[in-house]
Amino acid sequence: MIKTMLRPRWLLALLLALAIAAAFALLGRWQLERAIASGEVVERSTETVQPLASALQPDGPPREAATGQLVTTDGSFVPGDETLISERLNDGDSGFWVVSRFQTAETAAVPASTIAVARGWAATEAEARVAMEELSAQAAEQQQRVTGRFVPSEAPAIPDAANDPQSQTTVSTAALINQWTDFTDQSVYAGYIVDTDAAPNLIAIDSPVPGNDASINWLNIFYALEWAVFAGFAVFLWYRLVRDDWERQTEQAAIDAAEAV
Repeated sequence: MIKTMLRPRWLLALLLALAIAAAFALLGRWQLERAIASGEVVERSTETVQPLASALQPDGPPREAATGQLVTTDGSFVPGDETLISERLNDGDSGFWVVSRFQTAETAAVPASTIAVARGWAATEAEARVAMEELSAQAAEQQQRVTGRFVPSEAPAIPDAANDPQSQTTVSTAALINQWTDFTDQSVYAGYIVDTDAAPNLIAIDSPVPGNDASINWLNIFYALEWAVFAGFAVFLWYRLVRDDWERQTEQAAIDAAEAV
């Protein structure tokens, strides 16, 4: 069989098989590099306070880098546009959030826009409603600065059958704009700010530093294994073809020897 392998055509076929296997190996290496790159942890300076208008833009999905970013913005709250959000955890305890509508001041880069602000947490609904009444009674257009962590909008949730059908358990921008007074075509941020300073009669919401999670891209690893199998198959196919040729030659030699007798 060695003599068959050393024939010029099979040596050329071997070179071709090795070239194909090398190409498959390079593709497998590329897939592994993709898997490693996607699993790398990218450090973000979320604790450096940035202007809201610099971190993200209204009227569109927020950038991934803006999630969990500490931001600050000037403007005024809109009294009367407070919303009660139930089933919110704070240091492991379930309670209520009070979320207000905040009108940002117009800047050269961004027009006046609206964003929801989580003002604080209360252990009971009664405490939360007392805080809401005080916030609703405040004077309108009081200029102030809000600083807190930006969180993307949550998906609306349908209340359980046993709960009030008007109750809300998520901070959904889409749901809030349908409740805000005289809200028309104003620019709005697709998310909310967790205020670092709690409003009167409320407790500051626990807003930990976002973690830098990294996950392995198993799909790329699977593709890398596939390319390795293909590379091995290219060499195996060459061996199988050589063996078939050798077996044909052996059988033909046996037939010729039998006929010569």
